[in-house]
Amino acid sequence: MTPSELKYQLSLTTHAPYFFTRKTMAFFGDTMKNFGCRSAGDNWELYRKRPVKHGLKTSHFFNKQTFKSVRP
Repeated sequence: MTPSELKYQLSLTTHAPYFFTRKTMAFFGDTMKNFGCRSAGDNWELYRKRPVKHGLKTSHFFNKQTFKSVRP
């Protein structure tokens, strides 16, 4: 799974409609190039390669089956 594939899968669902919008990413100073994706058990972990505004470097987890956002 790549970050772009995850973005596409999320666009097909209604679980995280604003996660990858241009406005949201600009607000945090993010780009698609800064994201990486890896498997974390039953979830996909979307992580930042480098910190963005205010040192933000958190990961987000999405269920592999439903693509719902989950907390680790």
